[in-house]
Amino acid sequence: MLDANMQAQLKQYLTNLREPIELVASLDDGEKSAQTRELLTEIAELHEMVSASFDGTHERKPSFIIRRASDASKWVRFAGLPMGHEFTSLVLALLWAGGHPPKVDADLIEQVRALEGDHEFEMFFSLSCHNCPDVVQALTLMALENSHITATLIEGGTFQDEVEARDILAVPATFLNGEVFYNGKMELAEILSKLDSGADEKAAEKLSAKDPFEVLVIGGGPAGVASAIYTARKGFRTGIAAERFGGQLQDTLGIENLPGTSYTEGPKLAGDLKAQATENAIDLMDLARATELKPAGEAGGMHEVILANGAVLKSRSLILSTGARWRNLGVPGEAEYRNKGVAYCPHCDGPLFKGKRIAVIGGGNSGVEAAIDLAKIVGHVTLIEFDTKLRADEVLQRKLRSLPNVEIVTNGETTAIVGDGSRCNGLVLKDRETGEERTITLEGVFVQIGLVPNTEWLQGTGLNLTKYGEIIVDEHGATNVPGIYAGGDATIVPDKQIVVAMGEGAKAGLGAFDYLIRNEPVEDIAEAA
Repeated sequence: MLDANMQAQLKQYLTNLREPIELVASLDDGEKSAQTRELLTEIAELHEMVSASFDGTHERKPSFIIRRASDASKWVRFAGLPMGHEFTSLVLALLWAGGHPPKVDADLIEQVRALEGDHEFEMFFSLSCHNCPDVVQALTLMALENSHITATLIEGGTFQDEVEARDILAVPATFLNGEVFYNGKMELAEILSKLDSGADEKAAEKLSAKDPFEVLVIGGGPAGVASAIYTARKGFRTGIAAERFGGQLQDTLGIENLPGTSYTEGPKLAGDLKAQATENAIDLMDLARATELKPAGEAGGMHEVILANGAVLKSRSLILSTGARWRNLGVPGEAEYRNKGVAYCPHCDGPLFKGKRIAVIGGGNSGVEAAIDLAKIVGHVTLIEFDTKLRADEVLQRKLRSLPNVEIVTNGETTAIVGDGSRCNGLVLKDRETGEERTITLEGVFVQIGLVPNTEWLQGTGLNLTKYGEIIVDEHGATNVPGIYAGGDATIVPDKQIVVAMGEGAKAGLGAFDYLIRNEPVEDIAEAA
């Protein structure tokens, strides 16, 4: 199962084990069970502290638990093979079960250990989903730290019948004690916030106690990190408050147009940016969603940003890089069938539509790339473009037109998404030239029609925005409010690209630097602490 390179890497990781761990598998006579046996045997052979047995009796086959030999009450179960994006999750489960300390905030660990009551989690993932590992790893950690918490992590492709029976049409899909808990990506702090009513209050108190910043960046995508790196290297106390560190990078797989990097993937690039920010002593505040801005009364004064949990952060200068999110169609049925056939991430949810008929709405690069990728998995793809022609790069169009199971519809307007009440089963398509409408029967709709800036919270603050909500900036990244700068997809810059966001972020950082050296603080930072 593991090639020589993966075996060598895993063997090195396993040197961090502090105590013995046990792998207990429940298998049948199928091919996936044979692969599971092979994988666990290989892992056990890599370190003397790992043992594997194959006498488990769990109903899900193949599956296996990982547990500490000294405490069988703490375990995590993988149902199916955790390869692909989940191989890292498997490695971490082995290490954590073996006593290697997780790189997680100590306060969060204590919150996990203090949770009372029985919590039985089941979580479905796909091997191509780059959002799933965060949920898998959070639940794994919880199960290995608290004996009242169990986590069964299920690879949907292996248990397709169960996926169908539970009407799971989007991953990650998490259930708690048999009931739907959450659909979508969640990190440990978010899970604890839903389980522990006092979690938000504790987090807010901790954040509000921070000293004022000289530069506070709102947003942790390419633009925000670039800004922060520039100001931190200039010697200014810099913080990043991000609702989700990495932003849209976390939803992006192949990146082949970043100069100097022939190929990378969004989550990896986000990880690299986070590591670089840490190296530059930038204060990273993740899962920090800004909801209100109170600009300073005069140049050099303190701006205030209020977060969703009630925390208040202060800074002499602000850089707004909140990015953008997928645009909704805004047609009847879209909201009703979200995660019930309507999806926005082809990489995450595509495998759940294996062999089925689906539509991709949007003929730009994102839409065409999605259609190309999905055509490898699904039975048939109908690509729908509102304009009279596709807008994607010609090389992508040529690839799309070469695929035998793809139909391209231009000049088409989706007017409704329809279903049976529990899941989507079609869409209504209008020919914009003739006005004729027809219903296309299908089982999934992937929406890829552009972006909306995350700036609603800035309305009424005195900051100049366009009618589309984009932040208006000058050539230095400055807004109309002294000391507030902006960069990236949330601004009027027309090209929403990673490399452009990085450059605009750096420019905003340099603009903030120039502002700080030209304006004396009205309120001394040391006195304000």
